Amino acid sequence: MSYGVAVALQAAVYQHLLSDTGVSDLVGSAIYDEVPNGTIPSTYVSLGAETVLDRSDSDGSGALHRFEVSVVSDVSGFAGAKAVAVAVSDALTDADLTLARGQLVALRFERAVASREEAANLRRIDLRFGARVQDD
Repeated sequence: MSYGVAVALQAAVYQHLLSDTGVSDLVGSAIYDEVPNGTIPSTYVSLGAETVLDRSDSDGSGALHRFEVSVVSDVSGFAGAKAVAVAVSDALTDADLTLARGQLVALRFERAVASREEAANLRRIDLRFGARVQDD
């Protein structure tokens, strides 16, 4: 198994979302690895949790990275947050990302969960993707 591609994959996902016009038209540059202190936008995208499974074979080291990208919004209703989630899903599903280390074999959408955080009056959509990578 190799976890060696993790940083390169995250950087490529982040850059891809920043440069995607469908996403940036909706949230600008409000895409975070960690939400900054201070005033934050009403709707933003956050890179989240990751689980990595060994997918090495006789050809070399590989892994399946299951990672979350969340859309968080304090705007009433789910329509706005869902529009951003659709843009994120469209941008990442089957994306051809170039990694600084290793290579991406496949990137697929796996699931989404929409929820309300009543105490903070937030809408949240957690999208999970599966990225199969090889560490050359």
